[in-house]
Amino acid sequence: MDKLRSIEYFVAAAREGSLSRAARHFEVSVPAVAKMVGALERELGAALFNRTTRGLILTAEGERYLTVCETMIGQLADVELSFNRTKQRPRGTVVIEAPPLLTRQWLLPALPAFHYRYPDLRIDLRMVDRVTITDADAKGVDALILLGWPVVADFVVRQIAQMRLLVCATPSYWARHGIPTRPKELKDHTAFLVRNSKGLLLDSWRFRRGSEEEVAELGGWLVSERRDVVLDAVLTGEGISRFADLSVQNLLKDGTLMPVLVDWEAVDAPPVHLLHRPLHRSSLGLKAVLGFLEGCVKELEARRDVPLLGNTPLERPAWYRRTYGRASSSGT
Repeated sequence: MDKLRSIEYFVAAAREGSLSRAARHFEVSVPAVAKMVGALERELGAALFNRTTRGLILTAEGERYLTVCETMIGQLADVELSFNRTKQRPRGTVVIEAPPLLTRQWLLPALPAFHYRYPDLRIDLRMVDRVTITDADAKGVDALILLGWPVVADFVVRQIAQMRLLVCATPSYWARHGIPTRPKELKDHTAFLVRNSKGLLLDSWRFRRGSEEEVAELGGWLVSERRDVVLDAVLTGEGISRFADLSVQNLLKDGTLMPVLVDWEAVDAPPVHLLHRPLHRSSLGLKAVLGFLEGCVKELEARRDVPLLGNTPLERPAWYRRTYGRASSSGT
């Protein structure tokens, strides 16, 4: 005899006052219910019901047994619900790669609230400071935030935002050296430049304003492949550089950095892509992380102080596939 099923049939019959209504509840035949309840009574050695023409009436033993059975069934239901909730709660480790500046400016400040919502989920956070990435870079990674135009095998790639490149320096720097009115005037300023992961020096900045285009070719005494290092150098007040606006949004808002030439659009501003491994039924943790990452970027876009200019997509720069050398030798 299936003892638990017999008890469930007994409880249903007691509540409904009828074997037939209990049978409809479980979508089984009336004889099946009668057989299981009868077997339960024989095992207990006591009659649980008095069977009358008006239906079932619990005996004294039946009432006592019903109280115990209802408590037991309720406790079982609570335990099963807790198991289901545990199974549905995101858990495990999700490996994220993101640019250092974006990580510092918005990801780290937002993570405590995310952890509070998903306490069983562990985040393995890694830095990737480049606009290109290889399959080897993505090994062991579940989700990436990438600035640029990625091509990575076995990853789902979605553009979730568009950066705007802003020429920035500290207010004290501009006060000492003057504010440029056109991109070509940037050649008179000390620029701290980035060398990308392919070894190419990004010393040529292209701008567009309506039908006008200008190229500024920059020089300076400091080059780094790390944008966060370049930012720290600019914050000394000794030079200028270009930054993706969402990655330095807090510094723009509090006046630590001052953008110039905001009526000109940098033509080679990178899009923001979210990359992740294909989702499966068991990917609750990854789904939670993807929603979190996309939500953070959308919030940053909503708070953008310097809007994007124009409606045409910005272009992949001519230097993008080049390695080593200088972007200024790539042409336009």
